[in-house]
Amino acid sequence: MTATDRSLELINTAAQAAADKLAHDVIAYDVSDVLSITDAFLLASAPNDRQVKAIVDEIEERLLKELGAKPVRREGDRDSRWILLDYVDIVVHVQHSEERVFYALERLWKDCPELELPADAKATRGKAEEHAKAQAAEADQEPGGEW
Repeated sequence: MTATDRSLELINTAAQAAADKLAHDVIAYDVSDVLSITDAFLLASAPNDRQVKAIVDEIEERLLKELGAKPVRREGDRDSRWILLDYVDIVVHVQHSEERVFYALERLWKDCPELELPADAKATRGKAEEHAKAQAAEADQEPGGEW
């Protein structure tokens, strides 16, 4: 079994919305062969809680406006470290970068086929690593505080 056309449409729209809000490392997997509850997972991350929420809000708004899709469940709003949107056909995971590294969902689903995404979404690959390096370099540049 493979992801349905509807699932692919939802994934592509959600991936583009995430990329438009500067999500990092957007990737999608066809999990239809191993899970009966959904066809595909979309994973995205951001370096702070506010951006995680902005990405989720954009995905929700875009899927509703363009495809008439509303999530049946939304979890993780309180801390905005990992928000899950369940659309039945797809499940969207938007995580804080630290949670993304810790839980490593890519490892769990690496045997599932990766879905083709819009160019903007593919261009987000490696952004988390770039951001971490930039943050480290910035921290190195700050005055040491020694008198």
